[in-house]
Amino acid sequence: MSRRAARLSDLDSIDDETKCIAVVIETPKGSRTKFAYDPDREAFVVMKVLPEGMTFPFDFGFIPSTLADDGDPLDVLVLMDEPVISGSIVPSRLIGVLEAKQTEKNGKSEENDRLIAISQSCQLFEDVKKLSDLPGAVTEQIEKFFINYNKEEGKKFEVKGCHGRKRAREALRDAQRAYKRRRWKEAPRVS
Repeated sequence: MSRRAARLSDLDSIDDETKCIAVVIETPKGSRTKFAYDPDREAFVVMKVLPEGMTFPFDFGFIPSTLADDGDPLDVLVLMDEPVISGSIVPSRLIGVLEAKQTEKNGKSEENDRLIAISQSCQLFEDVKKLSDLPGAVTEQIEKFFINYNKEEGKKFEVKGCHGRKRAREALRDAQRAYKRRRWKEAPRVS
């Protein structure tokens, strides 16, 4: 990463040398415990524990220096050979996006897409270059996980579509611009 950052959420989104996205893992594959990074405390916080038998299908985290429609950094699911610990930075390549609308218990809806990436060091999925290269069952299981995960909290997760790298990169660029706008608004002004 080229610039120094005080917090994980402020690291560069893309490594200048490898051109990989940087993904900060919050919740490892196979975990029932949902973690979230708290930038104010600079720590990972336990958000909830999933019911017995329900686990994250792949490592789940965020892309730093991005701002999604829900006010958080962009969510990303990373496919790789082994789960890694919370706080790991995983250089990855985007393969697609699961576009979705999430409706809260109070009826408020927002876009809450999930980017899908492959770890740069992954051997199992090294030949996967785009979302359509994955077996359909994998994509379907990812969709079902997020539907059921949200249902557990009384929310509705509606998949609007699965799209490839181009749409995923557009979502990344939009979220990077939104992050920069927010940082500019928050920056102290010199009179």
